Amino acid sequence: QVQLAESGGGSVQAGGSLRLSCVTSTYTVSTKYMAWFRQAPGKEREGVAGICTGSEVYADSVKGRFTISQDNAQNTVYLQMNSLQPDDTAMYYCATIISLSKCRGLDRRFVGYWGQGTQVTVSS
Repeated sequence: QVQLAESGGGSVQAGGSLRLSCVTSTYTVSTKYMAWFRQAPGKEREGVAGICTGSEVYADSVKGRFTISQDNAQNTVYLQMNSLQPDDTAMYYCATIISLSKCRGLDRRFVGYWGQGTQVTVSS
């Protein structure tokens, strides 16, 4: 199966920034539809951002604050998170979306592979 490894999480004050990374050695990210999801304890897992063949898509809650990007040479997907708020506190997961037609929806029902997650905690 595809293996994904997230890193870069941590604890920050409200208004701070973090950059998450997702690395894979099992495929080239340019051939996949990559996304980030997040899940707070006791809450549903929700889509945050995705790259759909060069087109970025974001959840309304993070639009303007988060930026997804990829480095094809390093086989890495990034999530730059700025102006973090306490409501952003969650476990963040890297994922692949099963098809281009489903990519922009950021729907967990159409995820092919998940990473193990990296924790982001934002305090006030």
